[in-house]
Amino acid sequence: MKRYNVALVGASGAVGAQIIALLEEWDFPLARFVPLASQRSAGMPLDAFGRTHHILETTHEVFEGIDIAFFSAGGKVSAEFAPSAAQAGALVVDNTSYFRLEKDVPLVVPEVNPGDLQICPRNIIANPNCSTIQMVQILNPLHQVLEITRVDVSTYQAVSGAGNRGMAELRAQMQGDLTCAIFPHPIALNVIPHIDAFLPSGYTKEEMKMVQETHKIMHAEFPISATCVRVPVLRSHSESLSVHFARPTSAQEVREILQSAPSVVVQDDPQKALYPMPILASHTDQSFVGRIRCDLFDPKIVHLWCVADQLRVGAATNALRIAVAYLQTH
Repeated sequence: MKRYNVALVGASGAVGAQIIALLEEWDFPLARFVPLASQRSAGMPLDAFGRTHHILETTHEVFEGIDIAFFSAGGKVSAEFAPSAAQAGALVVDNTSYFRLEKDVPLVVPEVNPGDLQICPRNIIANPNCSTIQMVQILNPLHQVLEITRVDVSTYQAVSGAGNRGMAELRAQMQGDLTCAIFPHPIALNVIPHIDAFLPSGYTKEEMKMVQETHKIMHAEFPISATCVRVPVLRSHSESLSVHFARPTSAQEVREILQSAPSVVVQDDPQKALYPMPILASHTDQSFVGRIRCDLFDPKIVHLWCVADQLRVGAATNALRIAVAYLQTH
């Protein structure tokens, strides 16, 4: 079995920790592991794969001999160093938004558009936004059968979407320190309908990511409206979806389609209080869906609720699935 030299930029971050955990859990065929971060974190010890590594500073030269480079350290870092990694011969899987909408960079959720991995001229593949990934895993199988004509989505996003510092801020506020360094208002015992910067349209950048990325991944242009909200949950994003179809359908038909969808688990028995929740979805690699019901007034509309661990499904798991799928076909 071939083994691969893997670099991880952002090894000290929340997503970086999940990528390491998954590489270990999946018994990835690893030859050499190179943890990378900023100069500030260089030299820090990191225990992984049965030994202690020391984090190296990310430089343009450090990628020589690397086969796969995962980037999860922010768009500025990816913009500066990902091209160097790709030019050195590494497959770059980038978890930031920097490359996602560039025409010559595939944006991939392997369960949805694995064929896009065949055209990768820059050796860079973009990992979509966390909220987008779980949504398209639900929407794509439905679109293949029922043809979606419109989607309205409201998200309930955990503080871990803002990394380790977001989780630390919620914990501190729950202990009485209401300092706001990461979020614009206190997040403890609150919800904030504001993720990323507002645009002239009144939508935020986070909301527009869901619209534009879904269109690119699914190769479909149906209308989408998103409202993204931060909630005081440590881990796993939730989404309420209203999906319009080209023809009338039923909740049972939607359930049956989703029960056969890859990486999707249907949890839908309200009489037994069975429905997706962040506390159940955390630390898993599936998107959970439930509360599936028809609209009261329009038989072409179905409403549902989905939850997924955004550090795994929405970031690390999808990144590793991209790498595995790419290696299997190249």
